[in-house]
Amino acid sequence: MTAPRQAVARAGPLRALARRDFVRLLLAGGVVAATSPALAAPPKAPVVLAAASLQESLSAVADAWARRGHPRPVISFAASSALARQVEAGAPADLFVSADEDWMNYLDQRRLLRPGSRAGLLTNGLVLVAPARSTLRLAIRPGFPLAAALGAGRLAMADPDSVPAGKYGREALTRLGVWEQVRPRLARAENVRAALALVARGEAPLGLVYTTDARAQPGVRIVAAFPAASHAPISYPLAALVRSANPESEAFRRFLLGAEARATFRRFGFGTR
Repeated sequence: MTAPRQAVARAGPLRALARRDFVRLLLAGGVVAATSPALAAPPKAPVVLAAASLQESLSAVADAWARRGHPRPVISFAASSALARQVEAGAPADLFVSADEDWMNYLDQRRLLRPGSRAGLLTNGLVLVAPARSTLRLAIRPGFPLAAALGAGRLAMADPDSVPAGKYGREALTRLGVWEQVRPRLARAENVRAALALVARGEAPLGLVYTTDARAQPGVRIVAAFPAASHAPISYPLAALVRSANPESEAFRRFLLGAEARATFRRFGFGTR
C-alpha cells in the first residue's frame, strides 16, 4: 500500500474515534449543563405577612435585599390579627411579622411556627394625632379631657378587640382613666393605617396610632405621645412559618435581623431589639 493510501486508511479509524470522543464530550457537557446551578430553577421570592404599620419600612428593606441580587419578597400588609388567621387557614406564606406578641403566641400554640425561628425585631410607641391643619393642644396625663377634645367627632383607632394597635391604645386609655369616656365614641378601623387615614382625611378629629405611622403620613400632626408606662411594651416579633419550604425565606429572615435592615427600620422611627 502506498503512503497516501496508508494515511487515508489510518485517518478513517482516527475520524471514527474522534467522532465517538466528540459525542462523549457532548453528552458529558449536557450532564454538566443540566446540573449546573446557573441552569437550575431560579430562587423563589419569599412571601411575607406583615403588620400594616411596617408598610414603608419593610418595603425599603425588601428593596435593599433585592439590590443584593435576590428576588424581591412578596409582602402582604394587614392587621396582625387578620394575618394570623390567614396563616391558621393555610395561607401559603413563609414569614410572619406581628405587631404584638399575642398573635405570634396564637400561631405558636397551634404549632404553625418553625421551631427556633422566632425572634424579637422591633419596638414602637403610641401617639395621639390630629389633622395637619388642626391647632388643638392636649397634654396626655391621667384623666386628661380626651372626650371634650373630640367635640362632636370620634376617636379613630384600630379595633381594640383584636388589632394590636387598638389593644395597646385601649390599655393606655384605661390606665389613664379615660377609656369609659371615649369607648362609645370610637371610629373603629380594621388596622392602624385605616385609622390614620380617617384623621388625615379630616373624618375624625383625633386618632390613636403608632409613632411610626404618624411620621409616615404628612396629613396628620402629633398632638402628644402616650407615656411608655401607660401600656405594655410594643413589640414586633418575627418568625418563619412551619409550612414554608423556601430556602430564600430563611436567608431573608436573617437579613431582617441584621445590621443593615435594623438601620433602615430605625430610619423610619422604629426601635430595634
